[in-house]
Amino acid sequence: MIDPQTLESAVITLREGGIIAYPTEAVWGLGCDPDNEAALETLIRLKQRDPAKGLILIAGDIAQLEPWLTGLGASDRERLAASWPGPVTWLVPDNGRSRFLLRGQHASVALRVSDHPVVAELCAAFGGPLVSTSANRAQQPPALDSASVREHFAGAVLVVEGPLGGYARPSTIRDLHSGGVLRE
Repeated sequence: MIDPQTLESAVITLREGGIIAYPTEAVWGLGCDPDNEAALETLIRLKQRDPAKGLILIAGDIAQLEPWLTGLGASDRERLAASWPGPVTWLVPDNGRSRFLLRGQHASVALRVSDHPVVAELCAAFGGPLVSTSANRAQQPPALDSASVREHFAGAVLVVEGPLGGYARPSTIRDLHSGGVLRE
């Protein structure tokens, strides 16, 4: 689905601490390597986002999130697996794996396994999950096309073309332990 040269460039950009933009289920996202502190700082700065808010970690399959799922019981894992892949982000208790800029001031980390083919292909090529946050600056609406991404982040991100996933709104966010919905 992704042009092979673009896919290779995206993986190199991620491994070198850069930021990429890509389509997700409903909006364009910005992503980076969740284990690269400098990349996380760059992403926060680009978005002008409060670092205490945290970010989402997105994967192409549940196995890529295993380091963040260690310590969860069988019933919690079953609840996650029942909703993935799909547009549901779960707040999962941080097991000590997450960097501060990923989880922010929270005791949990936001995780999603996407059903978007571009996201799945990016994560497979990268060899793990990516940080995913909407492609916009704080308090601005998220980008709905690559032209908007280029306008707002000209030269600061590598754009991976593709269509949005057809959902009307960003993923639902649920708390794994309480079951509560934080964003519908």
